[in-house]
Amino acid sequence: MSKTKFCICQCFFTKNLFVKQYKLHVTYLNRGQFLQEYSETLHSQGCSDPEAVISELESEVTRRKNFHKDSWSRQVQIAKEYEPLHPHLYRLQRSFLDPKFISLVDLAKTPGTTVEELSKVMKQHQQRMYSFPVFTSEFCQTFLSELTNFEESPLPKGRPNTMNRYGINLGELGFDNFVTSLRNDFITPLTRILYPDWGGDCLDSHKAFIVKYEVGKDVDLNYHFDNAEVTLNVALNDDYYDGEIYFGPMRTEESSKVTGIAHQIGVGLLHRAQQMHGALPISEGIRYNLILWMRSSAIRNELCPMCNEKPTLIPVENGFGDGFTVNEVDICCAS
Repeated sequence: MSKTKFCICQCFFTKNLFVKQYKLHVTYLNRGQFLQEYSETLHSQGCSDPEAVISELESEVTRRKNFHKDSWSRQVQIAKEYEPLHPHLYRLQRSFLDPKFISLVDLAKTPGTTVEELSKVMKQHQQRMYSFPVFTSEFCQTFLSELTNFEESPLPKGRPNTMNRYGINLGELGFDNFVTSLRNDFITPLTRILYPDWGGDCLDSHKAFIVKYEVGKDVDLNYHFDNAEVTLNVALNDDYYDGEIYFGPMRTEESSKVTGIAHQIGVGLLHRAQQMHGALPISEGIRYNLILWMRSSAIRNELCPMCNEKPTLIPVENGFGDGFTVNEVDICCAS
């Protein structure tokens, strides 16, 4: 008997390391390779000593090698020691959802519904992007108070990635059941129609996290694409200024056209994850967004979006890894 295990790709340890000070994604194999490939670029960005960046990169590689084990340890500790402010939030309830969103999903579940019919009840943007209400304002406010309560606790926090240093990994906080229900029961009926060519009909894992922007900390987000097939980005508040999201082409396309979109509380923006995008700086207040990266192993098992090659798979013991899968033979059953 075989069982499916989630995996990461080997390139996780070497590619797409982000040097935040110079807003540069790099590949790091060793000191010599790095200096040869990036010294000129770093000098042009104002870096007087590219060698000084190496220790930062080696620390990031070490973090990545331990990431999944450390993340699971944090999740276990948080489950034992954290006392939620609002325990009812950890299971998705229809009352959290905007009635317009429920109606939209019901339409998507109706046999024969087309993209054109869905588009009439959503706001359609360029390049196959759509926005629609997802959560009620009341839920967003309660959810933010839960996040603040966790942030103020002494428990360890695993940040989403090197581009978002002040966010929260929702899986570690215990929201995986919530997010799985949201993905399976409410988002997949939409993506099945909107993005069948991007795995929207077979999304089987996710990474969910909060990004936080605040003056004096992270105020913007560099131009990038997501390590996923489909992304949902939901605004959780609106008491900040500026910070418009902007979009360019898909990562494999050549285009300079950029589209700017302002966010509204409770509204989700759905887009193909490998569309280039970023966020302009906020000028005042604190901004919170819920980011849901949805992944299809059927798609990414063929091509890793981070190295553009057939993935070299490394199974993880717990969690979804980076959404790749492998079937392993259960030795006990086989014997």
